[in-house]
Amino acid sequence: MKSNYGELLKRAYSQLPPEVFEHKRFEIPKPKSTIAGARTILYNFKEICDALTREPNHLLRFLSREIATAGTTDGTRAIFQGRFNQDGLERLIKRYVDEFVMCPVCRRPDTKIVKEKRLYFLVCEACGARSPLRPV
Repeated sequence: MKSNYGELLKRAYSQLPPEVFEHKRFEIPKPKSTIAGARTILYNFKEICDALTREPNHLLRFLSREIATAGTTDGTRAIFQGRFNQDGLERLIKRYVDEFVMCPVCRRPDTKIVKEKRLYFLVCEACGARSPLRPV
């Protein structure tokens, strides 16, 4: 009975995707921003979006709504109306990651956002979990 279980376990592990066994560290780049007059410029916005594997428009909408101001993209950077410090932007990006990137079941960042009809779901590519998301 034990050898049968061992063989079944090996077969189950061989059918899992290789991403499940990778233990690379997920790091969010620190936001690099400056205040120019009445605007805040986030210089590494595209780099942050690439690290999170999210559309820039989705992250821009989230940040704009959370800080209650207008935001636009200009190439690799984002420009917000108003003066916002770097720590505040960093906290908002961390909150975005917790809500829209990390899988609530396995806590891995290997997720994607899928829209079905009018609902949004966070689908984990590592464990297969589907979690509902609030629209941004």
